[in-house]
Formats: sequence, C-alpha cells, structure tokens
Amino acid sequence: MDILLATRNRHKVIEIASLLDGGLRVLSLDERPDAPIVEEDAPTLEGNARKKAVATAAATGVWCLADDTGLEVAVLGGAPGVLSARYAGPDCDTAANNIKLLEALRDMPPARRRAVFRTVMALSDPSGGTVVLEEGRLDGVIAVEPAGANGFGYDPLFIVTSRGKTLAQLSLEEKNTLSHRAAALTRMLPHLRRLALGESLC
Repeated sequence: MDILLATRNRHKVIEIASLLDGGLRVLSLDERPDAPIVEEDAPTLEGNARKKAVATAAATGVWCLADDTGLEVAVLGGAPGVLSARYAGPDCDTAANNIKLLEALRDMPPARRRAVFRTVMALSDPSGGTVVLEEGRLDGVIAVEPAGANGFGYDPLFIVTSRGKTLAQLSLEEKNTLSHRAAALTRMLPHLRRLALGESLC
C-alpha cells in the first residue's frame, strides 16, 4: 500500500519510512506529478493541513499525509501563526520574517517573549471521508538576536525552554527528538501503522 507525503523533502520521506517498519511504501510529490499544487489559504494550520491532504489524496487516489507549521507568539496575539512563512509579505524571505519579528518584540522582556511552534498533520483517504488530525507543540522564547547556524526559518530566534538554546544551535538529531514536527509525527504514527496492517481508521 502506498502513502503520499505532501512534500518534496526526501529527508522527511526517509525519516517517516524508517519509523513505519515496512507495510507502507512512502512516496513524495516528486514521484506523483499528477498531484496538484494546493494553495494554503485556510485561516488555520488545521485548515491548511486538511486541505492539502484531502486535495492531494483525491487527485492521486492514494492516502496522503500533509502538514502545516506556524510560530505563535503570545504577546502578538498568536502572530505570525498561519502566516509564518510570509509574515513580512507574500514575496519575503526568512531574513525578512526574522527582522520583522524582532522589531515587533523590540524592548519586550523575556517574560513577554513566550512562543510556541505548532505543527498540525492531516492524514486523508482518497475520498476525503476519513481525515485524521494530530498536533505537535514546542514551547520556547524568542531571542533578542539570532544564534546558531543550523536549521531554517525562525530556528535561530526560537530558544527551546528545556535546553536554553535556539533550535539553530541544536544538532539535527537533537532537534528531531524534541521538535514540534517530531511530536506531531509521533502522534500520527499509530494511525499510519494501522494503515500498514490494513486496519480501518474509522
């Protein structure tokens, strides 16, 4: 049985496949050119993950796993949230997003810089009649300046509370053990394993 990940990230495909211990053949969008480009215009992470999973599964005829991730800063009312990738504008880059976030939090004390990274994963059958949602969270604080050379996006600004380091200061292996994506995948794995065994998710 095949499962399609709504990603072209081969590392993500390999990671998930290794966790499933066989039973499912894990594919990426690169292997399914018939998969549509889904506009992520829903107002929530849950909405975007669901939309991508349902549309991709329907177009390809195979189960699909999709996700959406956002950084939510409490004092900013949850911003940038679902707009995390385009916080500084539709054509912005990571550097512009980080600069805008630091500017928004200028002179804010640590107690008011609390934030959470959230990843929502959605698993959909081709009919869209069965959709499973799972969420992973990582609590932290936004730094006053970037630190670390690893990771991407907001990683250099996100201090992991339990480690006292930014995500960009952690190794990839360490990040993958505690990240919001890892937490969401951990919650999704039982559903994927049931699919691998031919069991119903209803």
